Amino acid sequence: MAPVAQRAVAVEKKTAPVPVRKANMEPKATEQARSAKPRATQNKKLSERTPADIPAAVYGRDNPEAQVIGIYLAKSNKPTPLLVWIHGGGWSAGSYSRIPGFAEELLTMGISVASVEYRFAQEAIHPAQVNDCQRAIQFLRASADRLNIDPARIGVAGGSAGAHLALCMATWDDAANPRSKDPVERESSRVTCAVSYAGPSDWTLIKDVKHNHPAYWKLLGHEPQTPFKEMNQKLIADVSPIAHISKGDAPTLLCHGNDDPIVPIQHAKRMNKALKRAGVECRLVAVDGVGHSPGRDEEVMRATLAFFKKHLLD
Repeated sequence: MAPVAQRAVAVEKKTAPVPVRKANMEPKATEQARSAKPRATQNKKLSERTPADIPAAVYGRDNPEAQVIGIYLAKSNKPTPLLVWIHGGGWSAGSYSRIPGFAEELLTMGISVASVEYRFAQEAIHPAQVNDCQRAIQFLRASADRLNIDPARIGVAGGSAGAHLALCMATWDDAANPRSKDPVERESSRVTCAVSYAGPSDWTLIKDVKHNHPAYWKLLGHEPQTPFKEMNQKLIADVSPIAHISKGDAPTLLCHGNDDPIVPIQHAKRMNKALKRAGVECRLVAVDGVGHSPGRDEEVMRATLAFFKKHLLD
């Protein structure tokens, strides 16, 4: 597939174009612009086989450099389902230009993909990252006609820190404000389904289970290894997806390695029990002998594609 700026899509009515960061319209310009900035990482290019149809759509107002989405459109004459991918990196690194390998399979299945960038904890602590992801989903819904996507079939997935944010999208209350003058804010932030790959779900586990990674603390504005009793208890509850669970939450697939040294398996086990207790559809795929990369497991990938097929296509 040759690189394109934007593949033609069917629309039902005339709408304004999706706002795009001009400097990033070409893949090479995107790489050069971001590699020169503190947020950048090296070797971030997507596969040559899967260039973004819209490399950098700006969805936010706080930091246009960070609040962008790469959009990959499935070919279809009808509105397609959408999978929103949220990258990991300890809420302080990573790039939306890296999408999971299964994204190409989703495009083949007729599911479009959007990869979200968000503000890092160095710039703004929780809940900025959650707010950004909610805004991104609202933006995509507001752009549904021009992107040829179905606003009623939007799923979310992420790895590690991105999985935490995906679980927040599945459990947090709707951010829609029907009275807002901003048409994006009037849209729903809720999702149809969610997949977590090694996502943290319950910060109270820090009290009883050893957590070594400093990101758990930095996300809340604390110094690493600050004693649990000295941490902001309101933020601990707010940042934990498990504390937001309610009966109407989205069906969820939890994929986790039993030997994860960064996000202990207890996060997934507690989340699984809590969702089921609330009457929410949930499945936990816990993989023996796997650490912090459950997405590489064949069983996990089979479960992932079956889950998306069931909730976004069937």
